[in-house]
Amino acid sequence: MAEVKNWMELNRAIVKLIRDQYGIDEAKLTRTAVLESDLGLNLEQVEQILEMITETFEVKFPDGTLDEVLRLEELCLLSSWMRGLYKQPPFVSEGFAASCRSINPGATAA
Repeated sequence: MAEVKNWMELNRAIVKLIRDQYGIDEAKLTRTAVLESDLGLNLEQVEQILEMITETFEVKFPDGTLDEVLRLEELCLLSSWMRGLYKQPPFVSEGFAASCRSINPGATAA
C-alpha cells in the first residue's frame, strides 16, 4: 500500500484501511464524515488510525493533529500533503503546517 502514486490513491487506501480495520460500512466513509461522531470511532481508535497511516505511508503526524483534523477528508488531504502528493490543505493553521513540514520532507509550503 505504501506505493501510492497520487493523492486519490492515498485517499482510497486510507478509506480502505479504516473500513477493513474497523468494519465501518463504506456508505458512512464519506469525505464529510466526522471521524468520531459520524464513524463511531473513539479517540484511541483515531490515534491508532494515525499510527497505521504513519507506518503504511511513511508520514509523521505532529502533536496536535487531532486538534486540526476532524473529518475523513481532512485526514486524507493532510496525509496526502505530508507525503508530497497534494498541496497544503487550507484548513491547517500555519503553526501546525510548519510542524508538519519540519518532520515530513514531502510537505511543501505550497
